[in-house]
Amino acid sequence: MTIPTNLFKQYQRLLTLADAGLFYGNDEFDKERYKEIKAIATTLLATITTDSIDKLTSVLAHSDGYPTPKVDVRVLIEENQQILLVQDKRTQQWSLPGGYAEVGYTPAENARKEVREETGLEVQIDELAAVYDTALRDDIPQLFQYYKLIFRATIVSGQFSANSETNNAKFFALDALPPLSKNRTTAEQICQLTNQQTPYFE
Repeated sequence: MTIPTNLFKQYQRLLTLADAGLFYGNDEFDKERYKEIKAIATTLLATITTDSIDKLTSVLAHSDGYPTPKVDVRVLIEENQQILLVQDKRTQQWSLPGGYAEVGYTPAENARKEVREETGLEVQIDELAAVYDTALRDDIPQLFQYYKLIFRATIVSGQFSANSETNNAKFFALDALPPLSKNRTTAEQICQLTNQQTPYFE
């Protein structure tokens, strides 16, 4: 299903304004109106996506408060001109190891934690390689805006261990990438990361 980018962004903006109004508003009548705006925007989103109103409502119920971009941390590990990817258990697609940044950890700690949980490996974080903004990808619309922090890292110890998130972790050559989870990692990003000499920021 092709999602009309302009409509998607407008409905997304309505949801953002509604959440901000619910967070800052003091008048109960105004809050009721913001709730109605959020419900209408959710219904409109359901008409241009594959998600049901119930699913969208459930996801958006956790977005209360002042809306800000979310943070996704990913880790680039290179060995012998190959990169480490993990296979998601649910989708069977591959991506750089990583996930949502959790409160209470620094960005680097979050990155190490995600690699450990998804691969069983202990890594040393070497540098910040890139910062991507998912809102700039019209071809991959996402309900929430994410800042994607990509770190370069070196393996210190460990080996792949079974876990609840991934089926496997393997190194791949750039010309033999498996099916990727584009919401998490794109081939374009991998190509850019492996060829650049300085950090990339959007």
